[in-house]
Amino acid sequence: MKSDKFLMGIVIALVISIVVFASTVFTVNEWERGLKFQFGEFSGEELQPGINFKMPFVNTIQTYDVRIQTMDRSPERFITVNKEELLVDSFVKWRIKDLQTYFKSVKTRANAENRLEQKINNSLKAQIAKRSIADVVAGDRIEIMNVVQAAIVEEAISIGVEVVDVRLKRVDLADQIQSNVYERMRSERQRIANEYRAEGNEKAIEIKANADREKVELVAEAEKKAQLTRGDADASATKIYADSFGQDEAFYEFYRSLGAYKNTFNSSGDLIILDPNSDFFKHFNSTTK
Repeated sequence: MKSDKFLMGIVIALVISIVVFASTVFTVNEWERGLKFQFGEFSGEELQPGINFKMPFVNTIQTYDVRIQTMDRSPERFITVNKEELLVDSFVKWRIKDLQTYFKSVKTRANAENRLEQKINNSLKAQIAKRSIADVVAGDRIEIMNVVQAAIVEEAISIGVEVVDVRLKRVDLADQIQSNVYERMRSERQRIANEYRAEGNEKAIEIKANADREKVELVAEAEKKAQLTRGDADASATKIYADSFGQDEAFYEFYRSLGAYKNTFNSSGDLIILDPNSDFFKHFNSTTK
């Protein structure tokens, strides 16, 4: 009976020892750092990754992720140098650098990001206020990011964090400004199209006028050549007739009369009343000896 109680006592002591040991030993992961507290007050001891020890019911442990964190900010409105609104969407990469300073200044991730966000907003506001939309959207984005990152270094150090990177993800025009820009773009394209149409119409009128002028010149030249050709032909014919008439005047007169007879008595129904002794019939009345 006594041996059973002794064994039971040993088992209970062993269980208690295991529980005490389990509550004494803990592990800090390799991506974490820990702080030890004594009765709820920071003891000033920072814990590194690996197996660590604490006093049960006396010490409490709080661990922090020291990997690079991403602060994805909501789009904010900023005013450019031309008094136009821009929606800027950005993000920040940061990590805990000095854990004790981090705990004493902000304690939590939410507080740290609020501090960084205020500084980033002020820096972005100052940088965008000096630039136009075109500069922010395309020309100076890298410069803006570098200036903002440099501007928040002091603030980051003061809360024990390191800012790894600052990026502008997206830069959009405000809805009203966007509509105005699109309208200006449409108007500009319409103006260019109208200029092209006007130039095309001017060219078309010029081409048509040149074609009409060339047509008139070609017709006039052709008519001139035709008249010259007819004149040459008439001159040649007159010369032939004159030469023929000069060689045999009687025959030429007779030949011309035959042509006149042929044209006059062209049809069986033709009727002409003339004096038989008129000159028109002189070749009918003449006799050949």
